[in-house]
Amino acid sequence: MMQLVCPHCQTANRVPEARLAEAPTCGACKQPLLAGAHALDAANIDAVLGQQAVPVLVDFWAPWCGPCRSFAPVFAAAAKKHGGRLLFAKVDTEAEPALGARFNIRSIPTLAVFASGQELGRLSGALPPAQLEQLIDEVLKQVSL
Repeated sequence: MMQLVCPHCQTANRVPEARLAEAPTCGACKQPLLAGAHALDAANIDAVLGQQAVPVLVDFWAPWCGPCRSFAPVFAAAAKKHGGRLLFAKVDTEAEPALGARFNIRSIPTLAVFASGQELGRLSGALPPAQLEQLIDEVLKQVSL
């Protein structure tokens, strides 16, 4: 069993590892646990990043940023494809400037990878699909999923 923290209501959910690819939903709020890109804010970021079941790939972005807007569909497609193995999340640094400061975000978009609450690495800039796939493969190898 793996424990996943719901990015919507922060409820801890036990999910069999073999069923991660089956789009598990939260037992409390019935929202998807891994599917899609979840919005993180000051209220839920610590619970989501601290969960130990799957790594979290966070896109720090802002709505006024052209490269962020052009990267959004690439990130969404990757979230759809790899949602059972990684949690994809987005932090709007315009709406959450304290989180941008806390994570020392100096340029956007910035992708940061977290596992068990620890940052494993980051890349800045809008990545093309092939480079994002390569990053995801490296993350999965690093955390042995």
